[in-house]
Amino acid sequence: MPFELTAEVIAIVGISGVVGWVFTTWLRVRHGYPLENSWGKAIYPQKDAETAERLKLVTQENAQLRAELGSVKDRLANVERIVTDSGYHLSHDIERLRDGRENVQ
Repeated sequence: MPFELTAEVIAIVGISGVVGWVFTTWLRVRHGYPLENSWGKAIYPQKDAETAERLKLVTQENAQLRAELGSVKDRLANVERIVTDSGYHLSHDIERLRDGRENVQ
């Protein structure tokens, strides 16, 4: 009799474990978390050709935008250097005085 009780308990615990695993997997899928294998490594869905091509195009566009952003940053740095340069202020003042002199004559 004690053996039968133990087998029932083991069966209940085993079934509870499987049901719990199915429930947690369902929650992960429902909320967008990646699934994991038994070693904890994320399992990603298989990619078809269209998804791979789209990923390739997005990666290329990202690289182009990063290069363009780098060039814009360089140009902005040059403009800031020119504007904050004291020679720029002096030449700007000279040009302003020349314009004023031409208006007076």
